[in-house]
Formats: sequence, structure tokens, C-alpha cells
Amino acid sequence: MGLLLLLLLAVSVVSADEDAFIGVNIETDLSDAPHPTQIVALLKAQQIRHVRLYNADRGMLLALANTGIKVAISIPNEQLLGIGQSNSTAANWVSQNVVAHYPATNITTICVGSEVLTTLPNAALILINALKFIHSALVASNLDRDIKVSTPLSSSIILDSFPPSQSFFNRSWNPVLVPMLNFLQSTNSFLMLNIYPYYDYMQSNGVIPLDYALFRPLPANKEAVDSNTLLHYSNVFDAMIDAAYFAMAFLNFTNIPVIVTETGWPSKGDTNEPDATLDNANTYNSNLIRHVLNKTGTPKHPGMGVSTYIYELYNEDSKPGPVSEKNWGLFDANGVPIYILHLTGSGLMLANDTTNQTYCAAKEGADTKMLQAALDWACGPGKVDCSVLLQGKPCYEPDTVTAHATFAFDTYYQQMGKASGTCDFNGVAAITTTDPSHGSCVFLRSGGGGGGKNGTFLNSTAPAMNSTSSGSAARYFYGGAFSSVTVMIRVLLLWSAVFL
Repeated sequence: MGLLLLLLLAVSVVSADEDAFIGVNIETDLSDAPHPTQIVALLKAQQIRHVRLYNADRGMLLALANTGIKVAISIPNEQLLGIGQSNSTAANWVSQNVVAHYPATNITTICVGSEVLTTLPNAALILINALKFIHSALVASNLDRDIKVSTPLSSSIILDSFPPSQSFFNRSWNPVLVPMLNFLQSTNSFLMLNIYPYYDYMQSNGVIPLDYALFRPLPANKEAVDSNTLLHYSNVFDAMIDAAYFAMAFLNFTNIPVIVTETGWPSKGDTNEPDATLDNANTYNSNLIRHVLNKTGTPKHPGMGVSTYIYELYNEDSKPGPVSEKNWGLFDANGVPIYILHLTGSGLMLANDTTNQTYCAAKEGADTKMLQAALDWACGPGKVDCSVLLQGKPCYEPDTVTAHATFAFDTYYQQMGKASGTCDFNGVAAITTTDPSHGSCVFLRSGGGGGGKNGTFLNSTAPAMNSTSSGSAARYFYGGAFSSVTVMIRVLLLWSAVFL
């Protein structure tokens, strides 16, 4: 009877205020951290409209002003004690970090601490006060309807997460969770959950199949079935979301939506982490994005997408811990994609997708002298930054005219917005749908791998092909074979002969 009542309670729920979104987490534990304006340039270029910060960095909040990007800011765990013990300290924090920036910076959410129950358990009771004090400060500033307050929790506080219908929170946390859920319900906020199928898979000793963790399609006979509800689960992510809903229903809370504040997959790991690979990271995040934006929902709530922040925007080379800890990012510090997401139907967001993408490449068998002439033009009057083709740089290998010309041709083509006639180069280039990227030489969508930091050259312009500017090609040469003067003469002569 108790289980039946729980299942009936769990049916009444929860509707999202807006369409489910994909956002990204931004941490900057990098040896060469990009400037806030560079970070925002990358967000804009990739059409990322939701971000979560792990603090309330003033430089980031100023850079995000007037962009329309929706921002979740955070109170770090080390600040919880002061805020949770003093209403005035909380009010001052809101004044300095919210009121001073809003509404120019579109702050929508305040995350109070992060995984406090599992990483800082002695601060658990302080956490409830901190939530209430921050919300009271928002009420005093008449911002409580616009800005929600919650706290990200580790999914590990949910015990027996499968089958989801029998899941419950660790009961030792009930004295904290019940008042917390009361607060979230009374303020129309949401339960924030960090979900990492990678760790669930790694710690399952083979019980969880890799495909189930990665959102890969499963035949019906391979799906996990909840024996109480007969719902079929094809991935860890959905099972954890529904487990959270059932766990809340177990405590008689049935109208608090869940958002996922962290999830992702590492692209590189130590020798004991063989499944932290580029392919698996790409598969997980690509499938996740489609799953959320298509409003697939979960078996318990079909059609109701769960807003999710991907962990994370950048690889963090200075982060301590195993190799995988440094490699959760979608981009490196220069804004170059770690891998090219395979997306369809996600609009322009995270536009490093290559689905239906076109490139400009040197034609096979093209005359070498003609290729060289076109390459010299692209790196000179064409204003392509060819510095990445120099020895020791990412696109130097293979050291052939064809490979280098392909890079230069495609960069010019992308910079010119793929306009008609910008991939011809006197007949030695052709449009292709095959991504010419190789190794560490990544060709960017709407811009080549030689672009400015964080893809800022996505908005740059290039001259028309009959431009008379000489550009910087005078110093571009192969293996020191030509002096800069020789190259300058050659560029001018061949450019005039070939392109005029």
C-alpha cells in the first residue's frame, strides 16, 4: 500500500517554467586562463545562452553584461559560514554581487555552496540558513521573483537509485533535506543535482554497460526495467533524474523540478581510466545535448526536458588530481574545440558541430606551383593567419603544400562566410563535406584553427580576392627555403598573375 501511495504521489508533478536548456559550467583553473572578454566572445560565437559560474567574479559579470546570457552565480563553500550566520553578511553579498550587476547582467540563479552535504557535512545546518538569508536579501531588493536560490547536491545522496521507484535520500540527511525541500517548494525553486554517469559506470564493476552510460541506443531487451512501474530506462542520466523525483516523493514533495547543474564525460584519463576518451566524451555530450533540447524527457516525465549544465567549458590543466580531472572541457584555453560535437537539431548552439558542415580543400592532383601561389596569396593579401603552419605549430605536419594550402583555403573560406567564389583559388580548391582536421590541427566551423584566442576571429573580415594589400605573407615560407624578400616578390608576381 505504501509503494502504491508513493507511485500515485509521484504522478502529480512538476512543470518547467521554460523550455529545457543546455548551459555550461565555467571554471578557470588554467595555467593561461582566458580573459573574461575572451570567454564571453567564445560563448557568443558558440551561441551558449546559459552559464554557471563557481563564484561571482566581478570581471566575468561585467563581461557578461548586455549579452542576454543567463547567468547562475555561486557562493563558494568557504563563504557559507559567514553568510549562514549573518543576515547582514548575506545582504551585503547580494548587494555587491547581484544588485550591482542586475539587470544588465542577466543573473537568474544563485547556487549556495556546492555539494555541501557530501563535501562539507559540518556546514549542513548553516546551509539552510544561508539559503534563507540570501533569499531574504533578494526579497528586500524585490528580485526574488526573477532570481532563484538553490544548492547543487551530489547524486550520491540518493540511495538505491535503481529501480528509481524505490529510491530514497540518505535518511541521515532528512533533518537537512526536509527543510531544504520546504524552502525550494515555497520559493518555486528547483532541486539542483550533479549527475556523473562516468563515475557511476567506473564504480559499477561492469554492472552498468558503457552504452547505457553514454546514451547510446539500446535494443528493448537491453534496457533496464523498473519492476514497480514497468518503465524502461535506456540511460543512467534518466534513471538518476527519476530517482530524484521518487526520492522527493518519498518525503511528500512532488512539485519541485530538477535541474542538472553538472554532468559530462572526460576526454582523457590515466591508464586506469580507459574509457575517458575523446570518442566517449563526444558521444556522451552530443547525445546529452540532443536528449535535452529535443525535450525527450525521462520515462517518468516524457516530453519534459531537464535543463542541464555541461561540465565544463574549458579543460583545466592546473586542476589537481588524476588526468581525467583536467579533461572535462569542450574547449582548450584558446577556444579550440577538444572534439567536434556531432549534433543535429540543436540550432546554432555549440556551433562546432560539423553536421552538414562544408570546408574548402586543395584539389587532389592540383599543380604544386599553382597551389603554392594560392597559398602565398591566402597567407598574404587574403589575410589568413598562417602562423599555425610554422614548424613546431599545430598544423605544420604534414609539411606539404597540399596540407598547408587546405588549411589556408578553408580559413579564408570560413572567414568570408562561405560566400560564392571564395573556394576556387584559380581552380585548385574545391568545397568538401569532409572535415580536414587532423591530430592537434582542428579546423573550426566558421573559422580556421588559426583564429584568435577563443574563436574571436569568427567575427573578423577578410579582403576581397582582388585586394591590393600585401598582408603578412612576406614572412611565410617552407622550412626556411626562401628569404622573406624572395617570398614577397613571389607573392606579388604570382598573386597578380593568378588572381587578377
